[in-house]
Amino acid sequence: MKLLIVHHTPSPHCQEMFEAVLAGATDPEIEGVEVIRRPALTVAPSDMLEADGYLLGSPANLGYISGALKHAFDVCYYPCLDATRGRPFGLWLHGNEGTEGAERAVDSITAGLGWERAAPNVVVAGKPTKADLEACWNLGATVAATLMGST
Repeated sequence: MKLLIVHHTPSPHCQEMFEAVLAGATDPEIEGVEVIRRPALTVAPSDMLEADGYLLGSPANLGYISGALKHAFDVCYYPCLDATRGRPFGLWLHGNEGTEGAERAVDSITAGLGWERAAPNVVVAGKPTKADLEACWNLGATVAATLMGST
């Protein structure tokens, strides 16, 4: 099984969250799941089509997902529309205010794709706390474990 992490990490806070998600997804107790990382601006439809599940990370800029994550969805949406239905995903966001619009955008896009949320969103404002980073770790581990259980 393949887990694709699509992320845009332009700040140290986003990077901390990404690293915690990655650590959870690659926990040694999770077996049979290959974790692939792609910066959002480099994702191709083939990356999405070959994956069995997704972890999505973005800053929330001015109440919306980053342009990079939006670009990833723009280039992959129609090729993935029917082919990826039912696949699990998780989302983490970093923003100081207005993250609701970013969450709504991802909810709309993933609903259109027919993806299934595998874990609650992790949304952090300001510097991530230890609890925030644990939530990120749990997000990565939960989505990866969901794939492990579907083999």
